[in-house]
Amino acid sequence: MSSAELGIGPESGGRTFVVVTHTGRDELTAALDAIARRCAQGGVSLRIVDTDVRDPVARAEVDLDRLRAVGATVTRVDADDAAARGCEVVIALGGDGTFLRAAELAYPAAVPAIGINLGHIGFLAEAEAGSIEEVMSRLIEGRYTIEPRMTLDVTIIGPDGTTIGRTWALNEVVVQNDQHRGVLELITEVDGRPVSAFGADGLMIATPTGSTAYAFSAGGPVMWPDLEAILVVPSNAHALFARPMVTSPHSRVAVEVESPYPALAISDGRRVFPLPPGARVEAVRSHQSVKWVRIDAEPFADRLVTKFSLPVTGWRGRRTSRGRHRGDA
Repeated sequence: MSSAELGIGPESGGRTFVVVTHTGRDELTAALDAIARRCAQGGVSLRIVDTDVRDPVARAEVDLDRLRAVGATVTRVDADDAAARGCEVVIALGGDGTFLRAAELAYPAAVPAIGINLGHIGFLAEAEAGSIEEVMSRLIEGRYTIEPRMTLDVTIIGPDGTTIGRTWALNEVVVQNDQHRGVLELITEVDGRPVSAFGADGLMIATPTGSTAYAFSAGGPVMWPDLEAILVVPSNAHALFARPMVTSPHSRVAVEVESPYPALAISDGRRVFPLPPGARVEAVRSHQSVKWVRIDAEPFADRLVTKFSLPVTGWRGRRTSRGRHRGDA
C-alpha cells in the first residue's frame, strides 16, 4: 500500500514526523542535523522522543536549539501513547531496540514506522545512517510504501482464571524464569490441546518478524516477514521433544507455568508482566498490524545475507537460454 493510498504525504498538509532517538550513539547528532534540515526545507514539523519510558532518569536530552537553528519546528514529547498521534511517520534512529521503542509509539496511533540503523546489525532497520538524505527525500515527497507486519495479542491469566494483564508483540512474547532459581516447568498448548510438557529456561511465542530476533538465537527457523504464522521456540529445554513449532496464524498458542516459583512474561523486551505459579500466557494473531515503511524493494533474502554476513561465494543463479543470470540488467 502506498503513502498516497493511506492519505498521507506531501498533499496532506500540517505534516509532522516523530523521531525516536538512541542518545548513546555517536552518529546521532549528524543524523538529527540532516533530518532537521530536510524537514525545515520540506515544511515538516518534528517531535523528538529522546527518553525511554522504562528509564526516564537516564534521559540524555537532544539539543533542540541546535535543530531549530536550521529552521526546523521542533518539540520534545514524552514516550506515551499520544506521542505519535496525528503524525505521518515515526522514525527510529538507533538499532533494533530503538525501532521497538518507535513501534511502541506508532502502534497505538496506527502510524507507520521506519528504522534508520545507527547500531550494529539493525535487522529491523530499513536504511543505514549513510542514506539519511535519500530516506528523508523519499519520506517528504511521499515516495514510499507501507507493508503490514503481523503482531500478536497477548493475554496473561492468573492461576484462578482471571485476566491479570494484556499486551501485544511485534517480535515475541517470552516466558522466562524470574530470578533463575531453577528450571521452569512449562506446558505448551495449541488450540486448546496440550502439546508438550518440559523443563526449560523459558519459551518464546514469536511472529515472522521476530523469527530473526530472540527466537533465532534460541534455534528457531528464519521466517519470511510476509508469511502468516506463529512460531513457538523453547529456550534450552530439557526434553526429547521440545523443538520449535510453526502453527497456523489462526491458532491460539498458550504456555502454562507449572513451577512453584514466579516467572515473567516479557513482550518485545519492553513490557514486563509477573507470572505467579500456575499462570498462563495466551497469544493469538492481532487484527492490528504494525505499519512498516518500505523505501526500497530489497528482497528479504538479500537482507539476510547482508545483515548476517552469510557466505554466498560461488552462487551462479539460474541461467536463461541466452546464458545470462536471471535478474541481470
